[in-house]
Amino acid sequence: MDPRSRDEQIVDHARRDGRVILTQDLDYSAIIALSGASEPSLISLRLSSARVEYVSAVLTRVLPQVEKDVESGAIITVSDDRIRLRKLPVG
Repeated sequence: MDPRSRDEQIVDHARRDGRVILTQDLDYSAIIALSGASEPSLISLRLSSARVEYVSAVLTRVLPQVEKDVESGAIITVSDDRIRLRKLPVG
């Protein structure tokens, strides 16, 4: 996918290919929530550090906890000390 693609194009691509969006960009949450769709799932990172080692450690801890929710359709916001989950479609 072209890195210059619009956010909506990335969401459509993820939906078609059954992928999960992992991002620090808050726009994706709004796009997916307003779409009324049950996919794609989104993991939004709101961490105090973007260092690869820190992000990897957080994801290693969090992903097993949210795996079923990701598979069924959810917007998951991960901060340093909290996981917030909204099932899709957002109603």
